[in-house]
Amino acid sequence: MSMDEFAIIKHVFRPLAGNDTPAMNLENDTAIWHPPLGHDLVMTKDVMVEGVHFLPNEDAGVIAQRLLRVNLSDLAASGAKPQGYLLGFIGKAKVEEKWLMAFAAGLARDQEEFHISLFGGDTVSGSQSLALSLTAIGSVPTGQAMTRGGAKPGDHVFVSGTIGDGYLGLQSLLGNSARDDDAIRSYQLPEPRLRLGLELRGLASASIDVSDGLLADMHHICEASRVGGAINLDEVPLSPSGKKYACENMAQLLRLATSGDDYELLFTVPEKKAARVHEIAAKVGLSLTRIGEITGGSKFSVFGSDGKEIDVSMHGYRHLNR
Repeated sequence: MSMDEFAIIKHVFRPLAGNDTPAMNLENDTAIWHPPLGHDLVMTKDVMVEGVHFLPNEDAGVIAQRLLRVNLSDLAASGAKPQGYLLGFIGKAKVEEKWLMAFAAGLARDQEEFHISLFGGDTVSGSQSLALSLTAIGSVPTGQAMTRGGAKPGDHVFVSGTIGDGYLGLQSLLGNSARDDDAIRSYQLPEPRLRLGLELRGLASASIDVSDGLLADMHHICEASRVGGAINLDEVPLSPSGKKYACENMAQLLRLATSGDDYELLFTVPEKKAARVHEIAAKVGLSLTRIGEITGGSKFSVFGSDGKEIDVSMHGYRHLNR
């Protein structure tokens, strides 16, 4: 059984929004939200397309949670507290009610976990592939939002958690490797490092979440900050599955460092404040590993375990890259 646009809004998405502002029961074309006094508004948008960002046969609830979480990861990198989101649903000509209700249930689970709600959005149909757009909205005390552009020479480079599990999870889902449930969960349900982001406010000089690949995102920081950088590959933290995969194979280690979909936080900290990172790691219960430093000039370098520089021609994934 399929549902039309108005039935989808009424029965699927309205329960996620609530009767009061901002969404007002989804009965208006706009939402009205009042940011907390003394706070800046932080917004981010991601688009997910069937066959590009998720597999056609993936669980609808998991797709919904992944869509929300990758956006919350961007808010975490800014040090923002999530408040709500706008949803764009571009469905196929026929979308089954069972699938839609599972999708909404996935959003409801994460709304409860992250204390947010649906502010509004739009629903259309007729596309050949399912496409989903989500705009996450957060707030941060005025002037305290973290960006990619504040790194300085001498800053230490840290990354949270482990790198490469998103890639390993996708390969496992595709049947290219043995089933690895932990890696699959890392790919499908990444953990937005929201608590870490709040703790890094006032400490990190630059921050980004690892979506395009560790090396690509480090390069983004260097470009935005107009500095150089150096990453030591042998310092990149790996899970047991990642260590087994890389197994001292430089090409496979590079693959883990360039494949993306990890949604860990990559950030820089002035040398004189670096000791505080260990205190934060203990406070949030998350490993934070130093993997390099910010340098002068504009060159971004990657070094292997032997101390020799590695020629990395493609730092990570790029859409529209030919």
